[in-house]
Amino acid sequence: MERLNAEGLNTLLTRTAPQIAAFFDSIDRMLDRIEKLSKKGRPPLNGERYLTDRELSERLKISRRALQDYRSEGKIPYYQIGTKVLYKESDIEKMLKDNYRKVFK
Repeated sequence: MERLNAEGLNTLLTRTAPQIAAFFDSIDRMLDRIEKLSKKGRPPLNGERYLTDRELSERLKISRRALQDYRSEGKIPYYQIGTKVLYKESDIEKMLKDNYRKVFK
């Protein structure tokens, strides 16, 4: 941390000053982290968590189109309310567990 001398006390710090810009950048990063945590930590509905297309595709590292194909082929369980599609987290975990293939030599 820089020490302010008598001359530094008379200097006007603006948002473009390096110290202030760094401060606001750290606040922005902190707010982003808080937002991500709040999304992950949302309360379950009747003890169950539900994922959107976007959330599930990000977790599985597949496209949303691939999820649509899996739904159409009956490979993945889902709920549809109007145009909104939701996936029960426990159903997805079970599906992944059931489809696990061990390596054989």
